[in-house]
Amino acid sequence: MSRFLASTLLAAGLVLAGCNASPPPPAPAPAPAAPKTLPPLVDDLQQRTFRWFWDHAREDNGLIPDRTPHVEPFSSIAAIGFGLTAYAIGVERGWVTREEARERTLKVLRYLRSLPMGASFEDDAGYHGFYYHFLGLANGRRYARWVEVSSVDTALLLGGVLFAQAYYDRDDAAEGEIRDLADQLYRAVEWPWLQERAPLISMGWVPEDGIISHDWEGYNEAMLVYILALGSPTHPVDPTAWSAWTRTYARSYGEFHGQKYLSFAPHFGHQYSHAWIDFRGIQDAWMRKEGFDYFENSRRATLAQRAYAIANPMGWKGYDGDVWGLTASDGPRVTTQIYNLQPRQFRHYSARGAGIADAFDDGTLAPTAAAASIAFAPEIVIPAIEAMHARYGEAIWREHGFVDAFNPSFTWTDAPAKTGHVDPQLGWIDDNYIGIDQGPIVLMIENHRNAFVWNVMKRNPYIRKGLERAGFTGGWLDQPVPVAKNAP
Repeated sequence: MSRFLASTLLAAGLVLAGCNASPPPPAPAPAPAAPKTLPPLVDDLQQRTFRWFWDHAREDNGLIPDRTPHVEPFSSIAAIGFGLTAYAIGVERGWVTREEARERTLKVLRYLRSLPMGASFEDDAGYHGFYYHFLGLANGRRYARWVEVSSVDTALLLGGVLFAQAYYDRDDAAEGEIRDLADQLYRAVEWPWLQERAPLISMGWVPEDGIISHDWEGYNEAMLVYILALGSPTHPVDPTAWSAWTRTYARSYGEFHGQKYLSFAPHFGHQYSHAWIDFRGIQDAWMRKEGFDYFENSRRATLAQRAYAIANPMGWKGYDGDVWGLTASDGPRVTTQIYNLQPRQFRHYSARGAGIADAFDDGTLAPTAAAASIAFAPEIVIPAIEAMHARYGEAIWREHGFVDAFNPSFTWTDAPAKTGHVDPQLGWIDDNYIGIDQGPIVLMIENHRNAFVWNVMKRNPYIRKGLERAGFTGGWLDQPVPVAKNAP
């Protein structure tokens, strides 16, 4: 029920043939608030991280790799969703032109729309509108037999698709085509198909075994799955899906390191849905009962992460009030070593986190856990960005920003790392960048600066509809819906 589990399943989300419905015209942007001035290092981090997406998208089809520099021959569809949003941020920040971003966006949307859907083992890109988690970079088909059609990765892809639909609002053929393609991709997803145990939604499907037996429940990154499923104009799920989802919160709600909140140990669960949706001031029935909102929940989770690092119950090297952050990320390798006279288990790519349940901590720190939380708690995140950079320098800071992860406690040079290298003083340091860790950094820095992604998404009627059908009220949802610029 985490990105870790979802990344052993695979993602989903293609299009149905013959979908010719016209998309709703986008609404105009609200008057922007005065942007916050950020330290030069944070600006530099955002631009370097944006460049990862810009530099690594394939020229022929626009697909974005799962990771670099050790490029496996597959694309992450979730990384594409983050990339589509990052391109527009690049326009707003002046790093690329609108024409350049529009061309890249069109290229990948056209390619995704052209890919086949079906139940074959390896000749399709997805099924019932959902995409496989990983697509071959060159051919756009299911990458391998271990890859699943994934509801959450499809939702992350669609976050970027619907963002593009709202952002590219000009009256010209190219931007009109972006809006049309985005509408086709979203309308094609048959959300009820994955409700084998309705009203909950399954994590996905594999052709060899059928619908995956695990549903999205508890509390995690799947808020976006349910909101998109509720907002669908063609294949919506019943509002009881949201009620069923929130009924599973009990196991996740409680106090941890001085904060009472809905907990999900790997911190990406508190970031992903928030990258596109502004939860400030809006509440569903569950949050109205508790008296706060999901944005405040993520803030509390971020404060608890830092408090856990200060307490450092496992005695790891490098944890303190300035350097902290656990999420799903790379790690040194799968091994057991003696640390502080105790056997400790280490992992490579894995979900890591601190929380009420499902926690795992092997001393590995991921910069995205802190950096992508800047909108929630800038007063502790900005110092963390600066401290990581000052303490480890070029060891973890490179052309595309922070490497995915590092572990100051893992100093066993006789245990070769799966990625990166082991330094006897600094510990294990990754040399990889992972798209689903890079994306939240770019998006959330911009949301903190000026709410740009949030404000664009507020103009998308499908997002509003999904939130309203989930029972959200208050805040920006109670404001009048803007009149669409291109309305007939």
